[in-house]
Amino acid sequence: MSQLEETAKKFGDILGVEAEADSEKGVVEAPKPRDLNVTVQGRPFKSELDMEIHFEALEDDGTALNHAEIVLLPEEVPDFTRALGENDLTISALHNHWLFAEPSIMYLHVQSVEKPEDFAKKLAASFKALKT
Repeated sequence: MSQLEETAKKFGDILGVEAEADSEKGVVEAPKPRDLNVTVQGRPFKSELDMEIHFEALEDDGTALNHAEIVLLPEEVPDFTRALGENDLTISALHNHWLFAEPSIMYLHVQSVEKPEDFAKKLAASFKALKT
């Protein structure tokens, strides 16, 4: 098993999901679903509710570029951003995708350069601030 695959396994285990390694691209993806009842224009919406968690550019010292796009309800934003700050994670964007979503959903981007396992632990700790 390669270093990328071993790290991907640990990364997924910490986050409680299955992580997929693309050895050709050097990218690991670990989608984490959210069970939210959302409609867009009155229709059930499920296609963009997974939190997309990645790492890539794994170096020999075990560090990588880690990044995630987290799906949030507006009322979760204050507590979750506070939890990210307490875990020394950098927020790089917060925005919506859908103007006609009910309830409103936000997408928060977070990133770091560190060992993916450390990023996963910090993110997992921050997830405790989510309401659902």
